[in-house]
Amino acid sequence: MPSTKYISSRQYIFDVIDMAPTMIVPRLDKLLAKEGRSFYWLAKETGISHTTLWRLRKGKAVGINFETLEKICGALRCQPGDILFLTNDKTSPSRKPSKSGRS
Repeated sequence: MPSTKYISSRQYIFDVIDMAPTMIVPRLDKLLAKEGRSFYWLAKETGISHTTLWRLRKGKAVGINFETLEKICGALRCQPGDILFLTNDKTSPSRKPSKSGRS
């Protein structure tokens, strides 16, 4: 059911449709297991740094370069949709904030 949202400065009324929150989840581990390959093999095969792949693997990356995505797809012989999965679950354990206190 739509909810009503008031903007006090202009007195406009908007209908806001309640949508389930979505997020993109990487599935590198599943693809590597399916191919019988290791995470380190992927880094060596693609020339992508371990740090970049680790961030993507753990869901810590805030974005991905198309060139990086193409290299991963080429090495694993897959499509981008095989690597990235859209889900409605916002409570993914890989998206928890780090305990180091850094922002």
